[in-house]
This record gives sequence, C-alpha cells and structure tokens, in this order.
Amino acid sequence: MLPANQAESVILGLVRSLAHPSKSSLGSQQNIETVDLLSANGRILASPVSSILDFPHWDNSAMDGYAVRYEDVQHCGDRPTPLEVIEEIPAGYLPQKTVQSGQAARILTGSMMPKGADTIVIQEETQREGNLVTILSAPKPQAFVRHRAEFYKAGDSLLQPGTVLSASDIAVLAAAQCIKVSVYRRLRVAILSTGSELVAPNQPLQPGQIVDSNQYALAALVASAGAEPILLGIVPDRPDELKEAMAIALRSADMVLSSGGVSVGDYDYVDQVLGELGAEIHIRAVAVKPGKPLTVATFQNPENSVLYFGLPGNPVSAMVTFWRFVLPAIKKMSGRSTGWEPRFVKGRSLQALHSDGKRETYLWGQVNLIEGEHQFHLAGGSHSSGNLINLAQTNGLAMISIGQTAIAAGAEVSILQIG
Repeated sequence: MLPANQAESVILGLVRSLAHPSKSSLGSQQNIETVDLLSANGRILASPVSSILDFPHWDNSAMDGYAVRYEDVQHCGDRPTPLEVIEEIPAGYLPQKTVQSGQAARILTGSMMPKGADTIVIQEETQREGNLVTILSAPKPQAFVRHRAEFYKAGDSLLQPGTVLSASDIAVLAAAQCIKVSVYRRLRVAILSTGSELVAPNQPLQPGQIVDSNQYALAALVASAGAEPILLGIVPDRPDELKEAMAIALRSADMVLSSGGVSVGDYDYVDQVLGELGAEIHIRAVAVKPGKPLTVATFQNPENSVLYFGLPGNPVSAMVTFWRFVLPAIKKMSGRSTGWEPRFVKGRSLQALHSDGKRETYLWGQVNLIEGEHQFHLAGGSHSSGNLINLAQTNGLAMISIGQTAIAAGAEVSILQIG
C-alpha cells in the first residue's frame, strides 16, 4: 500500500494537462475552443487576454463634488474661496469647457474630468449659491481623481492561461470588451459501475441487489469539477463484458472512472482486464481508510493518453478516494495553472475522533468558518464505508494520520475541504 501523499504525487505526475499534451497527442490546439462570454463562467482560460483599453479610460471623479484647479483652493482652509460654476458634468457626458482660474465644474461620480481641473472637492466641503460654489476647506492635490490607466494600461496582460474564470473575471472581460474567449475544452470522463448485484435507481430492487449510487455521485462530482461525465452504465462481473466496456471508455474519454472490482475477491476483474488491454498499472492500493483498494493505470493511445482510476465499490470509499485523489487529477488535467492540490486546512474538532492508526483515516462531516476558525462537526451515526446516509451535506473530511489513534474534542485537526 502506498501512503496517501506518495500516491497523490504519483497520480499528479501521471497527469497530462490539456495545456501540455503528451507527444503522442494531436497537439494543444485540439484542446482549445472559443466560447462567448456568457458561456465562459467556470471555464479555464487557454490564451492570454489583454485589452486595447486603459482602465480607467480617462481621468474621472471618484466622488460627487466639484472639479477645480488645486492652486485656486490650496489655501481655502484659512479663507473660504468662491468659484464660478461653468458647467455640470453628469456621467456619460463629454465636458465642453476648460476650467480656468477662479472657476469650477459640477461633477458626479465616474464623470470625465474637464480640461484645466486637477482636483475634486467633495460636495460636503462646499456651499452652493446659484452659479457660485464656495470651497470651505482645502483638499489634497489631485484628491478623488482616478487617473487614466491607473488600474490597467492598454496592452498589458489582463488574465493568464490556466485561470478558472469566475464572475469577477467575467466582469473584467466584459469591461475590456472581450466578448469571446479561448478556453480549454471540457475534460471527458467516462464512468462505469461494475458488479452483477447492481441495478439502476429506476429498476425494481430484488433480494440481494444494490442500487448503483456510485454512477450518479461520480457524475455529479465530475460535473462540479468542470468536466463532462460520460455515463456508461452498469457492467456485470464478467471479464468479457468488462473488457468491452473498458475499451469503449478508453476510446471516448481522457479519464476513466470505474467503481468496484478492484479488491481481491473472486469476482474482482478490473486489474486483470486492464492488463489484457495493455495498461500500465501504477497503484493497486493506498493506505487510506475508507478507500484502500485503488487502482491507477495509464494507457498510451495513438491520439491520447488516458488515465484510469479503479475506485472501490463501497459508496463512501468511492467518494473519499475521488475527493482525495481523482479531483486533483481532474483539476490539473483540465488545464489549470495552479490550485489543483487537495485543500487541507487546520481547524478544531468539536467531537473526539478515533482511528485504528493503521491507515490514514478520513471521517466526514461539516466544516464551518466561525470567527476566523475552521470548526469540524463529525457526522452522526456509523462511519462505515457502506453507510452512505450520513454522508449527506458533507463538506469536509477530518484526517487522522497513520499511527495516530485519537484526536480529542477541541483539539486541532487537519481537514480536507471538499465543498
């Protein structure tokens, strides 16, 4: 069994990113597509973005007030200074006049600075009567003026490849008038469940049968990671049928996830069939609980390199191994430049946690940030790998290291964030 950190390192070392395809691939351009801005949220930027616009586009006011010449008002703290108001400048208006000595222009937030003016006096520091405004206190030089290109200069880099586009990035792109962007295509992840005892949720359940929840859970997890799940259904424990299903998966996907059939039982055929198909198996088991049986293999096809994960069949084990090992691989393979590693934070457990100490153990529950501290609340009930029920609403996994058998209530704990 490989320790979890060593297994993680092996897996991430096997990943071939869409941004850096293997030599056998058709090339990175095959992995890039253009989408409109409204379809870009959550996608991964494939090309650098710059803008022909300065931000701000022109000198403008950060406050409602009056645009003045600083030299006219620098001493008005000692003696209030009256100025002639020559123009009003609302948002979207091009100033028509130049502010001369003894003059001011009424200006609103975001409005373009008029020629001649270099400072804003906020309206709270003024008194207006007709076309005269009295400046009651001296501002600082260039107060409340946002200068052209202060935030961004045209031609500079705006966003870099590998960025996962969020709402704030979409806002930047829209402001820069980038209505179409180049992004990496969505990773294709084939999913199949193995086991003659499995039935789909819409089928009548007979004695001895089990509903296949793994396919649905893994599909949801893959989609949440920004990839495209390809559902291949249930495959019975028959080597020929498993081999055929695996071959279909390998032709249709960048990554394959199967659940079940990777332990040492009489009907666990995944590793055998992988060998027959020419896979190179890198991992067969990890020192993790739940989730010890984990197969990781690679296939080198003429057009692509496929990464294969054989996950445990127990529902909790399948999800824990996905969160711990598969999710980082999907993030890296999808073209992200950074941030694909598992997200561990230090927190405090509200309950005592227990383990046999033989494997790195994960206990599921809720983690919340309260007054700057991550607090972990252990899910109630049995923490069995087959108990899917108390996994509901889980957003964090408390980790107990190998050799450690207990963490006291109130003590520090390492938490894998999954929500």
